[in-house]
This record gives sequence, structure tokens and C-alpha cells, in this order.
Amino acid sequence: MFSTHVKAVRDLRNNYPEVAQIVKNRDHVIITNNGKSETVLISFEEFEKYQEFLHIRYVKEKLAEAEAIADKPDEWLDVDDLFKEWDAWDAVTI
Repeated sequence: MFSTHVKAVRDLRNNYPEVAQIVKNRDHVIITNNGKSETVLISFEEFEKYQEFLHIRYVKEKLAEAEAIADKPDEWLDVDDLFKEWDAWDAVTI
């Protein structure tokens, strides 16, 4: 289980090895400035996991959007209309 530690920005500046060791132990560190939370430090491994989580969530959202569109075939363009739109778009951009 993760533990969360709160450190002032001066601790990051003055005691970086201690703060780095906390993060290496897979704990989180909240950095405060003038008593207000500003930053969260996590290990690079945790950051990579978070990035992967965000990517998977994004893909799932896009798949859900595609499925919703696929469920409305009356809104699809037939092939001839699609090519007409492309031709019109090409004429505008050239």
C-alpha cells in the first residue's frame, strides 16, 4: 500500500536524497509551497503505469464513440456521397 508524505518545497531543495528515497520506496510525496499543495512526486514506474492507464481509457472512450456511431447507420454516407464530399474538400484546399 502506498503512503503519502507531505514535504515543503524547501525539503525538496535542501533534502533531495531523503525525498528521492521516499519516492523510490513507491510512496507519493506532496510538495507544498507556503502551506499549499502544488506538486505530487511519484516514481517513474508509477508515472508509466499512469500514462498507460490514461491511454487505455482514451482508447476505450474512442471505441465507445465508434460503437455509438455504428449503431446509427442512417447517419452514414454511402460511397458515392463520401467521394463527392472528398472531391468538394479537395477543390477547396487546392
